[in-house]
Amino acid sequence: MRIDAVITWVDGSDPAHQARLADTLRALGMQRPATAAPTRFGDCGELDYCLASIVRYAPWFHTLHIVTDGQRPSLLATLAGTPWQDRVRIVDHAELFAGHERHLPTFNSRSIISMLWRTPGIAERFVYFNDDFALLRAVAPEDFFREDGGIVLRGKWRPQSGRRWTRRVAEALKRLRGEPADRAGNHVAQEMGARLAGFEDRYYRLYHNPFPFHRSTLEAWFAAHPAALESNIAHRFRSSRQFKTESLATHLEIARGTAVLDNSLRSVTLKPSEQQPWRLRRKLAQADRDPAFAFGCVQSLDVADEGVRATLVEWLERRVGSLRDALAVFRGEA
Repeated sequence: MRIDAVITWVDGSDPAHQARLADTLRALGMQRPATAAPTRFGDCGELDYCLASIVRYAPWFHTLHIVTDGQRPSLLATLAGTPWQDRVRIVDHAELFAGHERHLPTFNSRSIISMLWRTPGIAERFVYFNDDFALLRAVAPEDFFREDGGIVLRGKWRPQSGRRWTRRVAEALKRLRGEPADRAGNHVAQEMGARLAGFEDRYYRLYHNPFPFHRSTLEAWFAAHPAALESNIAHRFRSSRQFKTESLATHLEIARGTAVLDNSLRSVTLKPSEQQPWRLRRKLAQADRDPAFAFGCVQSLDVADEGVRATLVEWLERRVGSLRDALAVFRGEA
């Protein structure tokens, strides 16, 4: 079965990107929100590891689509003259948002992910990678899609927050203190996606790892609910009114019986901006010991101090290596 990969990428240091961001903020009359902090657009070479991991550990992907906004990663020159030269293509936001160009430029990953299924020529089955994802070991097509059409999802069932008294109390205390409610959070947006698919009492909270989609699932649902698509992509920056399309797709697949809930493969998420060095080292050691850890995500490598960054880069080099190294392995030269 043909399976494609879609990778979202941005280079926040690009002057053209910075100018578009500044112009958009000025036009909207708003300050730069925390959801558009520079670290969210920083590029520390994560794309190199993402691509290298796919070439090394999942060369069965048919086409790799890199979604960008008027940018082209320089590392693609490494692919010239290799079998991967024609298997990696750049997809501009303008292609995804064809017919919806009024919502561009966008600096909102939730809006972009809502449109990935519109990638020209995308396979019916595709896997979404953020550029800071990497595979840590060999994976097979069946780790994402089963031959009978089932899509493999990783997460756990949780009650909707409106059904949890602890959440209701916490929100009431925030209101009493005059604090804004965290309505743009990941879990809240997942809950919204679940409710759109008819899951009012609980939702399947997704783990942070590469996510498989059936293109036709979203194409059919958004064709029947065009206002929902229009509303979700209208926000240039992340909004509390947005749902996560990954969650919507998850619950649509569960509802129609085409989902396989399987947590046999695990993901390690590394956050040097939030996690203490000792905790990061413990997580790295755990991922090295346990072969079930197939996915890794290093968030905001740009904000790590020099020592932590060196540790994380050394680990990525050891577990994945560079794209040039992966190509040599692919060609049987290493």
